[in-house]
Amino acid sequence: MFEQDKKYDVVIVGSGLGGLVSAVILAKEGKRVCVVEKNQQFGGNLQTFARDKTIFDTGVHYIGALEAGQNLNKYFSYLGIMDDLNLSRMNNDAYDVISFGDDALEYPHAQGYENFTRQLLRYFPDEEVAIRSYCQKIQEICDAFPLYNLNIGEGHPNDILSINAKQYFEELTQNEKLRAVLVGSNFLYAGLPDKTPLYVHALSVNSYIQSAWRCVNGGSQITKQLLKQLKKYGGEAYKRQEITGFKTEENKVVSAFTKDGNEYKADLFISNIEPKTTLNMVGAEKFRKSFYSRIQSIEVLPAAFSIYIVFEPETVKYLNYNNYHFKDSKRVWDANDYTEASWPEAFMLSMNVSEQDQEWAESMTGITYLHFSEFEKWQASRNTVASPSERGDEYEAYKLSRQERFLEQVIARYPQIKGNIKSVYTSTPLSYRDYIGGHNGNLYGYVKDSSNPLKSFISPKTKLDNLYLTGQSINMHGVLGVTIAAVLTCSEIVGKKYLLDKINAEIVAKETLFNNEPV
Repeated sequence: MFEQDKKYDVVIVGSGLGGLVSAVILAKEGKRVCVVEKNQQFGGNLQTFARDKTIFDTGVHYIGALEAGQNLNKYFSYLGIMDDLNLSRMNNDAYDVISFGDDALEYPHAQGYENFTRQLLRYFPDEEVAIRSYCQKIQEICDAFPLYNLNIGEGHPNDILSINAKQYFEELTQNEKLRAVLVGSNFLYAGLPDKTPLYVHALSVNSYIQSAWRCVNGGSQITKQLLKQLKKYGGEAYKRQEITGFKTEENKVVSAFTKDGNEYKADLFISNIEPKTTLNMVGAEKFRKSFYSRIQSIEVLPAAFSIYIVFEPETVKYLNYNNYHFKDSKRVWDANDYTEASWPEAFMLSMNVSEQDQEWAESMTGITYLHFSEFEKWQASRNTVASPSERGDEYEAYKLSRQERFLEQVIARYPQIKGNIKSVYTSTPLSYRDYIGGHNGNLYGYVKDSSNPLKSFISPKTKLDNLYLTGQSINMHGVLGVTIAAVLTCSEIVGKKYLLDKINAEIVAKETLFNNEPV
């Protein structure tokens, strides 16, 4: 039970992956850590929910680089959660398939760079030079980011940040279809043609090419294991505690307070809340005007609309891959630039897994772009399990109209599901805003601009002496990106060399112990 007068070493506001990873790292360092969450469920994008006794993921539909020796496996091993995760490996020859309305073929993204190349050569036999050049470039870029590979390093070369992804693909090959296929999973980072840097593409896709996995019964198991480790090291976590502001004295935060009047005191504070919101909660006057204005002016990535389909039992075969589908192969960079008549221009479909070697699909999730501006008349409302409210019949009717339009496209893509659907549910940009905390309902944080790389740069250390930031806007989105962001934040507190040396030493010790165990 929370004690009003208790003081912690560290209070972390927000229990998304970045907050929980930071909490475990600092608790392992012997610090008294407390995590505070506004919602009924911990985990941010790792949250799951159930409909018709079927579990759906909020945001984590698959994870990469979890094979032994790969980077996320190493980070999760250090955090103490890797061995307890229930995972199912996706189709080795096609963990993603890219499809287009103007083409009957499905183009695979395969695990392992040689296999990735081999599978694509079946469809593009004259493009081996381009495909191999692409694979080499992706790995070179990833190697230039030290923390991505658990190295200290001197940081990445600045010229890498300014390579525009769309321009790179245009120079890579004259084959327009191959370009579209290679960039076909850009829903992973909501790619924008004139802005998205190539490094965002590289860091997003590389881990899946290394190895791709689904979490059996959802990504919330990552949350549960992190909370278990936090408790093991003496940390605390409280939900339904909505922080509404920070008290400051001189140049320090002294407490975070809730709308219910609770006050959390600590020597250090880490905000896992979206940075625009964090600055406003602290107070604009506490930061330099130029810094505050820059953060508030950073463009956010597009918002999303999702449908969650529950199937009748044993009627639809499980597909062990994701499908990124575009109406037109020439629209891979422009799917968010839709008209009322053309929506949805593209979508991602993913089946959920509840057991190993699954034969029948229980459900499917579909995600597409939908502008937050379409919800302006309801944007003042907030609706969560912890704080429910009604948005009215007009909102429900609008959701239903979008649901029916989207479902029609999904059925056109997979006719085998027609007649086998038990129920359908939806999430709008308002849902993502209220449950995940993304500004204007975006999934992936801030736009990174190849023509102005520093505009969206946000240091984990603020100008307040004891306030730090973490989460997808500090480094990269995604499970790996946010985990690295948490390591980056904690390294500001305990020292980068110290923390990286400790992580690597512990990993080596575990691997040595495992290799020496009797068979």
